[in-house]
Amino acid sequence: MIETTRKDSVAVLRMEHGRANAMDVELSRDLRAALHQAMGAGARAIVITGSGSIFSAGVDLLRVLGSGRDYLEEFLAEFSGGLRELFATPLPVVAAINGHAIAGGCILACACDYRLMARGPGRIGVPELRVGVPFPLVPAGIAVHALGVPRAEKAMLVGNVVEAGHAVEQGFADELVEPERLMERAIEVARAMAGTPAASYRRTKLGLRRPALETWDRLAAAHDRETLEAWDSPTVREAIRAFVEKTLKK
Repeated sequence: MIETTRKDSVAVLRMEHGRANAMDVELSRDLRAALHQAMGAGARAIVITGSGSIFSAGVDLLRVLGSGRDYLEEFLAEFSGGLRELFATPLPVVAAINGHAIAGGCILACACDYRLMARGPGRIGVPELRVGVPFPLVPAGIAVHALGVPRAEKAMLVGNVVEAGHAVEQGFADELVEPERLMERAIEVARAMAGTPAASYRRTKLGLRRPALETWDRLAAAHDRETLEAWDSPTVREAIRAFVEKTLKK
């Protein structure tokens, strides 16, 4: 599900999971394993990207609907745990957003330190509430950290998905890049960020993110139980079903 290649000291993790890189237990788990492997192999920086025209279309809603509570509990734990590890990774992490980055896919990009998006038809945003599901604690915190409170509230509560051309002004991306230069530029940025002494980068990054990490440590257990109950409720499952049926008809 994750193809790992090396460009000198930069590890490139390319998601290749079905047509849309939909987030499920297996992809979340494999991404965590790939991060650990890259760091263990001596990478100085990491680039995360997708395949084809999609970075990630977000949570695999069909899998959620077709599975019971046990899968949902396992998925939510893996999803939040993987995003937390990515957010706290001490190395520079660059997102090369090659196309659509929707909902969980957008949050995945937001967990990275720097985000480049390919110019073109790709869309990005966090429309979870339009689907009918509340944000788990960690994904919500990542959106707030990446976008800032005013932008995050607007993005999350309104749920608009914007075209790549508006990604920078909305705070979802730091740069808009021509598609053919996306990976070249992402690796260039990753190398430049890795030029800082590793200990200095790690200390600064974790210092900036400590308030969020400590908040999650304090509140996660109770919030995660509440999130599971919400996602597994008849109301939310019916909202997901209605959204999926509407989407499939298009």
